[in-house]
Amino acid sequence: MRIGPVAILSHDVFVALGVGIAALVLLQEIRLRRAADERLWYVLAGALVGGAILARLGTWAQHLDPRDNASLLEQWAYGNRSILSGLLGAYLGALLGKRIGGYPHKTGNLFAPAVAAGMAVGRIGCLLAEPPGTPTRLPWGIRLDEAHAAAMHVPANVPLHPSFVYEILFHLAAFAAIVALRDRVTAPGRLFTYYLAAYAAFRFGVEFVRGNEVVWAGLTRSQLFLLALLPLTLGRFVWSNKRVEAT
Repeated sequence: MRIGPVAILSHDVFVALGVGIAALVLLQEIRLRRAADERLWYVLAGALVGGAILARLGTWAQHLDPRDNASLLEQWAYGNRSILSGLLGAYLGALLGKRIGGYPHKTGNLFAPAVAAGMAVGRIGCLLAEPPGTPTRLPWGIRLDEAHAAAMHVPANVPLHPSFVYEILFHLAAFAAIVALRDRVTAPGRLFTYYLAAYAAFRFGVEFVRGNEVVWAGLTRSQLFLLALLPLTLGRFVWSNKRVEAT
């Protein structure tokens, strides 16, 4: 779609819609939890900036030899975006925003439903703009005509796994579960921890039908990224449990 000389990509439209939906859900969650605090704006700003930076630059180090990678400017201008590194950037940015703004409380339970809702909407853009997945015999496989298949470098008229549909359904189910558990899981930040752990496990599995490049030991870069973060995730979960038990 074009507005005058400017090309508007469907992917970017749905990413923007996802951010907007996430913001609305977050504001509603703040109201329901009576957690209004001006310092939360620092946390939100940090999450948005950190997520935007690492989503774009998080795919820079694709090769062990730095000389084989694009420059940071080239990566920012033309590189692929990664939702996994974007989530990491948002998390780190939120921590920095808390420190700058002096916000002392955990925000995971506030952000959990917003992130799930925003991801569900944003992934519609990926469904419209990126290769669906690997070939499948399942009846719901997506077939692309020759023009679209050639643009996405996938086989034409062959049923493909709708991997982004799987992910949209996951985030919708996660959003429903988070809302249902809002009043049951009260430990600070626990809902967000559960959501991230579930998404990491789901994403690791769906990569096998995603069609991404296999780079080592039968695994994709996203799977290796998740494995690298596993010790940090487990450590955070154990530390969080100990803090809850101590209170």
